[in-house]
Amino acid sequence: MVLEIIRSTQEMEKYAKEWNELLYKSASDVPFLRHEYLDTWWRTMGGGEWSGGELYTIIDRSSSGEILGIAPFFITENHIGETALMFLGSVEISDYLDLIAPPDHIGKFVGHLVDHLETLEASDWQTIDLYNILESSPTISHLKERASEKRWTYLEEQLQPCPIITLPGDWESYLAGISKKQRHEIRRKLRRAENYPGGVRWYIVEDETTLNSEIDSLINLMGQDPQKAKFLSDAMVSQMHTLVHAAFKEGWLQLAFLEVGGTKVAVYFNFDYGNRIWVYNSGLDFNYRELSPGWVLLANLLRWANDHKRAAFDFMRGDEAYKMRFGGVPRYVKRIKINRS
Repeated sequence: MVLEIIRSTQEMEKYAKEWNELLYKSASDVPFLRHEYLDTWWRTMGGGEWSGGELYTIIDRSSSGEILGIAPFFITENHIGETALMFLGSVEISDYLDLIAPPDHIGKFVGHLVDHLETLEASDWQTIDLYNILESSPTISHLKERASEKRWTYLEEQLQPCPIITLPGDWESYLAGISKKQRHEIRRKLRRAENYPGGVRWYIVEDETTLNSEIDSLINLMGQDPQKAKFLSDAMVSQMHTLVHAAFKEGWLQLAFLEVGGTKVAVYFNFDYGNRIWVYNSGLDFNYRELSPGWVLLANLLRWANDHKRAAFDFMRGDEAYKMRFGGVPRYVKRIKINRS
């Protein structure tokens, strides 16, 4: 095996096709590990989350030239001032992160990484600080084992819940699988929307020529929530514009709006990737609270996902109560921290 180190965006661009092809075979095939997503993230440093850093992404290539593993790392000062190797995408806006490697190679790849990081050839680091790894990822056990072999300090921390709904592929079957009270509420709200003054409709954005104005509407609806308004810095808005365009171009954007009489009153910014829907962000107009526009749009998206035979509806990070009411089953992401000792 030959390890290659990516140190510049120009080098990273060369790997786009091979990167995404490997991701399809990876133990962790998630949209946040797509090349175009991480390229966008790096160019804005996570929408301004990080003030600086250096690329240190490691490629594991076989002697025949095939890429078998990618560690999408960068080096920065973490939030307590340590020189840290971290995942590109860390921390706030990327729900799931991981190494990229097929299930049958991940153990060997972790071994190659740890051996490399122990040598003098590796860039200087104090800690490996990896956020948002799904608890089911095989990366976790392999990192723990290798750290123990090196007598490095290994810490594992449970972070946010990530509720997910496994979809039956039929709307009525989905409704039958949630509580009677919630089923009644969804049907009641959908009936009310059908008879709401001014007319209610929802749609998924499909016209690229309208995309910039649709993104502006997304930002406007998100910004009506005071907490999200603080989140929407100029750098973050730039990040979101670039991400929406990249996801649309590659075919995995699901940007959906609910309108009342032509006025947009709710939005869901999702990813339609890998035969599941990934719920990334949302916004609503609080002047239409009596319509429950968020619930109405979410119910329609769940019906769409069932009708289009998506396997799952992933709410991703966050413990909001509505995720459980709609049938979400919690999983968790973890943080792995390894120090030389």
